[in-house]
Amino acid sequence: MPARLDHTIVHSRDRFTSARFLTELMGAPDPKPFGPFASVLLENGVTLDYVDADSDRIVSQHFAFLVTDAEFDEILARIQERSIPYWADPYHRTPQQINHEHKGRGFYFSDPDGHNLEFLTHTYVTD
Repeated sequence: MPARLDHTIVHSRDRFTSARFLTELMGAPDPKPFGPFASVLLENGVTLDYVDADSDRIVSQHFAFLVTDAEFDEILARIQERSIPYWADPYHRTPQQINHEHKGRGFYFSDPDGHNLEFLTHTYVTD
């Protein structure tokens, strides 16, 4: 049986600021403190555990979130309301557009720590 992802650690400059940035965009509950972490619980039981980085240098990671069409529209509206730049592609070459790849829609943006976040409505692995 394949393993299931339980949690991953996300380095940040300020764990609660970064975690709240994501939860506010998703319309999710506030992050919960757990030891040195600000934990964001996702729908499938996986947590993103934000931790304060030991240095100012944070290595950018990519996190993709599968959402419904209605959630996608709500999240994109929040991004636009806050004037957060977003792109249709992971290389950030197509500004202020979404893509229609893989039988769905998607877009990319950067969080306050430079992590490349993606919201999509159709997973890639079932194409």
